[in-house]
Amino acid sequence: MREEVLATYLIETPWELETAAEVMAGEQSTGTFTAVPGETDELRSRHAARIVSIKRLETVAQPSLPGSMPPKQWNGRYNRGEVVLAFPLHNFGPSLPNLLSAVAGNLYELQQFSGLRLTDLELPASFGDAYPGPKFGINGTRRFAGVEGRPLIGTIIKPSIGLSIEELRGMVRRLALAGIDFIKDDELNANPPFAPLDQKVAAVMEELERAAEQTGKKAMYAFNITGDIEEMKRNHEHVIRHGGNCVMVSINSIGFTGLAYVNTFSEVPIHGHRNQFGYMTRCPLLGIDFAAYQKLCRLAGADHLHVNGLDSKFYESNESVIRSVQGCLQPMFGGYATMPVLSSGQSVMTVEPSYKELQTYDVIHLAGGGILAHPGGAAAGVASMKQAWEAAMGGISLNVYAAERPELLQAIEKFGGSHGKG
Repeated sequence: MREEVLATYLIETPWELETAAEVMAGEQSTGTFTAVPGETDELRSRHAARIVSIKRLETVAQPSLPGSMPPKQWNGRYNRGEVVLAFPLHNFGPSLPNLLSAVAGNLYELQQFSGLRLTDLELPASFGDAYPGPKFGINGTRRFAGVEGRPLIGTIIKPSIGLSIEELRGMVRRLALAGIDFIKDDELNANPPFAPLDQKVAAVMEELERAAEQTGKKAMYAFNITGDIEEMKRNHEHVIRHGGNCVMVSINSIGFTGLAYVNTFSEVPIHGHRNQFGYMTRCPLLGIDFAAYQKLCRLAGADHLHVNGLDSKFYESNESVIRSVQGCLQPMFGGYATMPVLSSGQSVMTVEPSYKELQTYDVIHLAGGGILAHPGGAAAGVASMKQAWEAAMGGISLNVYAAERPELLQAIEKFGGSHGKG
């Protein structure tokens, strides 16, 4: 029995769903717009993608995307449906870049479609053999951070751009002494000329080590090593030489192959940032759903993966964020999971709904402005986020818990009408 990849799509088309599905299967395997010599029945039996199922949904009067070409005999409606295709693994092998060429490729450009979205993937065991997935995941991250039984509380360096090395040093010192679990570079700030990565790493690690001597706790810092292929390896080596405990990459900037490459040599958890993901997913009838995307990220080695946050500053619905968290925690090959990262507009006000809806504390909860803009300073901001999680996990009202905790009370007064930025 041949190994197959199952790809699920949401499609919209002025054609009959069965015809559209046949076009998809042919375009992405053995067929083209017309018959060609060599496309024999025997070849098709071995290499053609097959239609597994078609589920008819609603019809609509207007196309979601421009550029579709209806058939000559057409009723003026656009059909929506869920299509599952099976691709023979031997067409491309257990290769992430070539998998994407098969299951996505030219599909988005076909005139038969006014909407097409890859919504899920089922991958055979061969992918698990070829790609080991995260080296550290949730348990390894907790060991590095020294945090058990609650979320990792973290923040993002803000302002994202412009801090000198000495200004960054002071911010890291305050946060580390406040007992923060996790700090990350902003995705906009990797190795800029105004603050080169080698200088940044040296300054940050000096402050983290000094704070650890005083507090007994060494915060995890995700250095943004995003860059060209060999540059990322040099950046990683520099982080390790200075005793760093986390690196970060912008997955959509370096691609799944770049992420998998970093995973071959990484000695610390890889913090996967999904910036640019909006252009893949914001249109409901275009791109790729996070359910499929996160599986590829995890295969390639992301130990942490951003999922946005509840009640965030971005467009994404809470329901979508909840599904994203659940996807990251769903075991894959060998049982591994990736730690979801809640971010975007987070503060003490988003803690209780997050815990209630997600039913897990296996997350990194990042609050940029929600910590750094606290009226009592960054230390009070860190304390307030920890206190908010204590209240949520203990089933205690936020306001009741804040009565004897001034940091939490100040945060409620600051962010009660709006959430933090970042």
